[in-house]
Amino acid sequence: MNWHSLWVNLLDLGTGLSSVSVAEKILRPVAVYLLLVVLLRRFGKRILAQLNPFDLVVLLTLSNTVQNAIIGNDTSLTGGVIGALSLIGVNALLVRIYYRGPEAEHKMIESKDMYLIRDGHVDNDALRRLHINRGELIARAHERGFDDLDEVEAAVLYPNGTIYMKGTSKDDACLQDILREVRTLRQEVAALRG
Repeated sequence: MNWHSLWVNLLDLGTGLSSVSVAEKILRPVAVYLLLVVLLRRFGKRILAQLNPFDLVVLLTLSNTVQNAIIGNDTSLTGGVIGALSLIGVNALLVRIYYRGPEAEHKMIESKDMYLIRDGHVDNDALRRLHINRGELIARAHERGFDDLDEVEAAVLYPNGTIYMKGTSKDDACLQDILREVRTLRQEVAALRG
């Protein structure tokens, strides 16, 4: 094994016509990162935890699609490290700028709390705007212990992608009935003892 050749291949930033400068290696990933952030903020309103299979496939293929735009023709280790450090740096900077707490988040990010269900009524216009279908909303309701959307008084989509649901599920109502019966039985037993 030729160690010299191995290190040259790993660390060489490219030679001849395919040579790529360090500045370009920094600017390429930053430009692609910013473009993707803008596009995903504009067209992808939901957070990763709420991805459907189609969204996941788009993200996976998107990463492969922009790969050459990020690193160019350079396949060296040094070029990859410079690109990775650029991505991590710009991400850290933007996260620090845009997420300085609840007040700053609401000022800096265009989205705000959106009601999906208000007073027991599903807002179909909001679901359409956010590209959330009724089945996805029902699935979120099931995750939170509701059997159906009729049990949900309010559902709010927060800017971070979390859906908060308020209401009384049939299970909760049944549990409350059982607890009332137990209290009544305790009182009757206490009365019989006394």
